[in-house]
Amino acid sequence: MARENNVLLSVRDLHTWYELRKWGFVRIGYVRALDGVSFDLRYGEALTIVGESGSGKTTLLKTILGLVPPTKGVLEFAGQPVHAKNLWWLRRQVGYVQQDPYGALPPFMNVRRILLEPLVINKVGRPLEREERIVEVLEEVRLTPVEDFLPKFPHMLSGGQQQRLVIARALVLRPKLIVADEPVSMLDASVRVEILDLMRRVQQAHNLGVIYITHDLSTVRYFSERVFIMYAAKVVEKANVREIVHNPLHPYARALLAAIPDPDYENALKFKDVPPGEPPSLVHPPAGCRFHPRCTQMIPGLCDKDEPPDFEPVPGHFVACWLYR
Repeated sequence: MARENNVLLSVRDLHTWYELRKWGFVRIGYVRALDGVSFDLRYGEALTIVGESGSGKTTLLKTILGLVPPTKGVLEFAGQPVHAKNLWWLRRQVGYVQQDPYGALPPFMNVRRILLEPLVINKVGRPLEREERIVEVLEEVRLTPVEDFLPKFPHMLSGGQQQRLVIARALVLRPKLIVADEPVSMLDASVRVEILDLMRRVQQAHNLGVIYITHDLSTVRYFSERVFIMYAAKVVEKANVREIVHNPLHPYARALLAAIPDPDYENALKFKDVPPGEPPSLVHPPAGCRFHPRCTQMIPGLCDKDEPPDFEPVPGHFVACWLYR
């Protein structure tokens, strides 16, 4: 089973389509937000999913959390199939770190109440054990001295402290998996690496699986072992961090790396070779490779007709592109 193979989360041919209706009852089509994604996440592994807005990465997160039902495909967590009847069990095993820490925290609860709520709802421990767990998790995310933070409300905390509290809430039930949806995009640049370093230390200390979702490839080297590149609801490239950063193969992956801001003034002024056009509509996605309308290396009669499978030009480095057939 999954535990014997060291697999925490198994995703097979996952599709999530949002139904479009006219006048509330006439079905007129679907938004194919997730269209055939498969991967395994091992215990203690950090996986980063990178893509621009609308690529499907947040829909993948919501489907894993059970917030959106899959249209097709199989999800297994710790060897158990995930379905509507065991979502309560799943959500106790998965911690969620939201993008906007201030919007994720209830303004009418203080820090103690925010961390106590999950323990009470899930009937974890006795009152004294719950208080001990709250202190323990606050110390772990370095919101100390703890007695100073317990009575504070979210508006009394800085952005970095709010995100630490969101991470503490995700950890308080001792989950096996943490899902982080762009957890540093709302923070100052000086705080981003600090928060990612905190998450990395917590992950390694507890052997947590982590799925880190971002649009910024510049942060992945601080955090994960593997990187998946998503475009138009599909994974187009997957490899370890070093391979993606130093040897991107898919034209879209190369474009993402080219778009990373350069602190060097002279380099920042140079024109960057970014693909023309816009991402395709997921209501009517193009045939063949979904990147072909924007690709300068498109092969007529192939890229615009047949969907590319995963090729492995380098061991462990997979890319869905006909250039590597």
